[in-house]
Amino acid sequence: MVIEVCANSFQSALNAQTAGADRVELCSELAVGGITPSYGLLKKVVSELDIPVYVLIRPRSGDFCYSPSEFDVIKHDIALCKRLNCSGIVSGVLQKDMTLDVERTRELVDLAAPLPFTFHRAFDWIPNPIEAAKSLATLGVARILTSGQQQTAVEGLPFLNELKAIFPGTILAGGGINLENAMEFKKAGFNEIHLSATRLEHTIASPRISLNSIKHFDETMQGVSSVSILKQLIADIHE
Repeated sequence: MVIEVCANSFQSALNAQTAGADRVELCSELAVGGITPSYGLLKKVVSELDIPVYVLIRPRSGDFCYSPSEFDVIKHDIALCKRLNCSGIVSGVLQKDMTLDVERTRELVDLAAPLPFTFHRAFDWIPNPIEAAKSLATLGVARILTSGQQQTAVEGLPFLNELKAIFPGTILAGGGINLENAMEFKKAGFNEIHLSATRLEHTIASPRISLNSIKHFDETMQGVSSVSILKQLIADIHE
């Protein structure tokens, strides 16, 4: 069974290789489901690891419905990954109604080629997953990373088995997989699993002030700098 480790730092990626993992999916910010890693992190991991490095291409947290400018960012990042000799791309796009954006996902799959393309956990938001899985197969998607549309892959195991039966590529089970339940997926005949194996390590004493912002963890909202607020502030300052 292939073990893919979702690594959020160079140390996590190196630990995955040291432990004997087969592949890394490199990203940043696990707290929001992962976003595209920085150029520096990407370059260091790809140049210093010997195991394959797949890269999550997601320009921001929140939903998976992207503006034209955000879609351009995704395409630039995929092109960069190819130049840096990454081994695979992990990405995907949805419509506003959460259905698969077939045309733009096709564009990303074609741009990523010849690298294998994994459609990420946006799949777990899709209301018609069987139809979407068939469409992804037609597009040439190699893998679907999914928890079976449940909070954890263990809870989604019955549906993961359904998907495995109809999708010709790899159903990459991921979401809450750990030491206690990983063997369930091997027994069920899955060829690959995805997990972070995260252990929280204490770093510093409590900071004087917290820089975390709860409002940015709401997946139904998207923060963006306001033109009207900035115009008013700039006008006030320049009076």
